[in-house]
Amino acid sequence: MLAMITVNVELGDRAYPIHIGAELIGRTELYAPHIAGSSVAIVTNTTVDPLYGDALRAALKPLGKKVTTIVLPDGEAHKNLDTLNQIFTALLTERADRKTTLIALGGGVIGDMTGFAAASYMRGIPFIQVPTTLLSQVDSSVGGKTGINHPLGKNMIGAFYQPQAVIADISVLRTLAPRELAAGIAEVIKTGAIADSEFFDWIEANTPALNDCDATALAHAVKRSCEVKASVVAADEREGGLRAILNFGHTFGHAIEAGLGYGEWLHGEAVGTGMVMAADLSVRLGRLDEKSRARLVRVIADAKLPVKAPALGADRYIDLMKVDKKAEAGEIKFILLKRFGETEIAGAPDETVRATLAASI
Repeated sequence: MLAMITVNVELGDRAYPIHIGAELIGRTELYAPHIAGSSVAIVTNTTVDPLYGDALRAALKPLGKKVTTIVLPDGEAHKNLDTLNQIFTALLTERADRKTTLIALGGGVIGDMTGFAAASYMRGIPFIQVPTTLLSQVDSSVGGKTGINHPLGKNMIGAFYQPQAVIADISVLRTLAPRELAAGIAEVIKTGAIADSEFFDWIEANTPALNDCDATALAHAVKRSCEVKASVVAADEREGGLRAILNFGHTFGHAIEAGLGYGEWLHGEAVGTGMVMAADLSVRLGRLDEKSRARLVRVIADAKLPVKAPALGADRYIDLMKVDKKAEAGEIKFILLKRFGETEIAGAPDETVRATLAASI
């Protein structure tokens, strides 16, 4: 049995713990300190609820709270205003009040939508993240970014709103499909690439163990990824500067997701290919050496992620990237890699971007 590890996100009076370990969903004592009101609403989906809903409801039962479960359709295609409104309708129907606690039980889509609902309902109610995918455990459940997609741009409608706690149960990762696991490994690779060269070395050596869902390797990957993200978020909660480095690969990746239609590629798959494209651009702009680019591409491929971008057309890519949140006055801003552990935020000439797009398809 893995011993539980706790990483703290230091945000003053909004600080919160990230608990990482095995068989955590059923531990009542992890929820108790963060539920002050008399009612709880679990937000989950049709895939996750049959797997872990009963364990969570059993853990909450000793607290004597009224528990409602809101089951949403599964998938990125449903991360929209219509589905968000289903959460609001259920909360209003159940007469949820300002002390009602929402619990997000699911992957990044559920976590993002539940967090946005919590930020918006009655102008803010508490919520807890219980991420059930590797991607959500290492990235989306931490840091307070919440929101929904719009047909014209990913995550363009949302709020910064921090959870009360994150409970990352490594045991649930055993049920992930290989594509979902690989999608999470993409964000782990990103973390090493942008912030910790020694961690990147570890990822390179332990990719087979991560692919095999080895619990010890996954626990370390989640812990180190959360430590890095927690430190970045503590320094720049609302992405005024430093936090933007967490979007390495995302400018291209979000364009892939929007261009294909949300859900066609998983977020981590798009980020994996987006990192390949960002590394190519970094080389063309003289920031990164070719050997490091090739090494990054090899690790991404070893994680069973796509390394070739879909052929959307250069004009379509550029139009989609101009909607990216980092764009300023229509100029696309990219996270460029200088070396493992060091990045730069910069624009790029149109012809250089087009050369990267041509080489990446």
